[in-house]
Amino acid sequence: MPARRARRTAVALAAVTLAVAALAACGGGEDGGGQGTGASLSARTEATLVLDFVPNAVHTGIYCALADGRYEDNNLELEIVEPTSTSDTLKLIDRGRAAFGLADAIDVGQQIDRGLGARAIMAIVQRPLGGVITLERAGVDSPRRLQGRTVGVTGVPSDDAVLDTVVGGDGGDPGSVDTVTIGFNTVPALQGGRVDAITGYPPADATALEQRGEEVRSFALDEWGGPRYPGLVAFSTEEAIARDPGLMRAFVDATVRGYEDTIDDPERCLDALADQVPELDRGLADAQLDAYLPLFEADGTEYGALRPEAFAELSGFLRETGLTDEPIPPERFGTVEFVGSG
Repeated sequence: MPARRARRTAVALAAVTLAVAALAACGGGEDGGGQGTGASLSARTEATLVLDFVPNAVHTGIYCALADGRYEDNNLELEIVEPTSTSDTLKLIDRGRAAFGLADAIDVGQQIDRGLGARAIMAIVQRPLGGVITLERAGVDSPRRLQGRTVGVTGVPSDDAVLDTVVGGDGGDPGSVDTVTIGFNTVPALQGGRVDAITGYPPADATALEQRGEEVRSFALDEWGGPRYPGLVAFSTEEAIARDPGLMRAFVDATVRGYEDTIDDPERCLDALADQVPELDRGLADAQLDAYLPLFEADGTEYGALRPEAFAELSGFLRETGLTDEPIPPERFGTVEFVGSG
């Protein structure tokens, strides 16, 4: 599931490394950790954000904040870098080559389980993005109907965990589902009839299929037995958070404002994204943003808040599915210092 973004190449890792090496990636300036009033840093500070994927509708709040000068208001000069894959984002943050990254909270949990320093600082969406996607013409009207059918997966372990959870959540037998590993070409495989369903991201992949004229049915992970956790978070490292909380706060404050503006005026903020990303498919981005908007403030939670109970639920899921070896305390998953506990 979280590694699905690895299928779309944006910038080679070498290019990313050169880009972030040219910046003071973790910020600082002469007094990077200091603050003026509110969330504003006391000195102009450069920092790098590595996305989880090529710029798209889920990133609208970041680009809206950039266009509106929200980061500049906090004396923060933010450079946005596109990764080659999810793993590259994780590596760059872990190595201190960038201050901030975006990733599925599952990715952050697996980093922690490996003894690395990743830690979430805010939520971008409040619900998991993964699930199982099928087409109406396949005749699969519920997850248990996948028994005896073929589902395309990318090959990453979390795909199997998502599929098994969704099928089992409907009373089906996951062991009776045939899976075929087809890498990251799952959407074409589904549309071409090679498989009956795929694991994927309904807000992105299902919407893309709908834009191509397909009638789609999606089974979201958290609606079929899975945890409700933040499916995309901004994260840094424990070391960077402790060393430079002012930088973290400046970034989070500006980003929260950008997403609040997106929620209030999605068309204006989508214009800001399109202006800065000219290759964007505006029609698709508009449809995808409609799908993402309810996920930004799921359950009425304060935008960006990291809920300890959500991390506790996710930790149990990761342990039960074998995605991590040990349970992860909620306070280790993410800090509530910069947004609040919701």
